[in-house]
Amino acid sequence: MSQEFQGIFPYLVSPIDHNGKVMEEVLVRLVDHLIETGVHGLTPLGSTGEFYYLTWEQKRRIVEIVVRAANRRVPVVAGVASSTTADAIFQAREFAAIGVDGIVGILNVYFPLKQESIFEYYKALADAADLPVVVYNNPKFSGFEISMETLERLAEIPNIQYYKDASINTGRLMTVINRVGTDLRIFSASSHIPVFVMQMGGVGWMSGPACLIPGESVRLFELCRGGKWDEAMALQKKLWEINTRFQKYNLAACVKAGLRLQGFDVGDPIRPNPALDERAVCDIQNMLEQVKYV
Repeated sequence: MSQEFQGIFPYLVSPIDHNGKVMEEVLVRLVDHLIETGVHGLTPLGSTGEFYYLTWEQKRRIVEIVVRAANRRVPVVAGVASSTTADAIFQAREFAAIGVDGIVGILNVYFPLKQESIFEYYKALADAADLPVVVYNNPKFSGFEISMETLERLAEIPNIQYYKDASINTGRLMTVINRVGTDLRIFSASSHIPVFVMQMGGVGWMSGPACLIPGESVRLFELCRGGKWDEAMALQKKLWEINTRFQKYNLAACVKAGLRLQGFDVGDPIRPNPALDERAVCDIQNMLEQVKYV
C-alpha cells in the first residue's frame, strides 16, 4: 500500500450494449486514450459508471477489463457500492483478487442509519482487503452526511487514506482538512471547486468530466500543483460549462453522449435512464466546441 494516489482520476462510463453485455473494445480504447492523455488514475464503477444499475457480473467484467487494459500504467481505484455490509465485503475481496489498487467506498441506504452503523460499514470495507480506501461523502444521493466525529474515527484506520467530498460545502472541507488533513488526503468531487480544494491542500480530482476533457483536467491539476492559481482559476471557469450541462441533463447520459461525439461509441445510459434527445446532444457538442475538444 505504498503507492499514493494523486491527480486526475476520471470516473469511467460503463459501456453496456442492448443485450446487457459489456462492450470491451470501446472500454479498452477509452482506457488507452485517457492514459495517453496523461490522467493519473482510473475509477470504474463510480457515479458516471452507473454502478447503481449494473449487475454483479457486469461490475466484475468492467473491473477486469479496466485492470487488464491499464496494465499497471496508472492505478485503478474501483467503486464498491452496496446497501449491505456483507456485499461490500464480497465486492472488495473480489476486486482485490482481480488486481485493483484501491477502492472508493459508497454506501447506499433505504432506511436511515445512525453514525455508528456508517462507521461500521466503512470499517468492515477497509478490513476486507489490504487496499487503500477512499471514503466518499455524497449526501445529495446517499441521504446522509458522514459526521466529522465519524470521519475522525475512520481516519484512524490505517488503510482508510483518502476522502472525497461531494457536499459542495467548502466550509466543511476546510473543517475536514483542519481536523483530519494529516491522516486523510482529499480529492475534489464537484466540478466548481477543484482549485479551492487544491489550494486547501487537496491531492486531486475524481470526476466524470475528466472522461470528456482529460487533457484540460490534467492541465488544471498541473497549474494548481505549480501554484499558478490565476491561470488555474481561469481554466476552471472555462470548464464550468461542462458541469452546467450535467446539472441540466443526466450525468451518465451527458458523458456518454460526449464520448460518442469524440469517437467512442459507449452506448446509451442504462434503462430506465433515457438517452439525450437530439437537441440535448447538440447542446453537449456546442459546449465541447467551446472548450476545444470536438
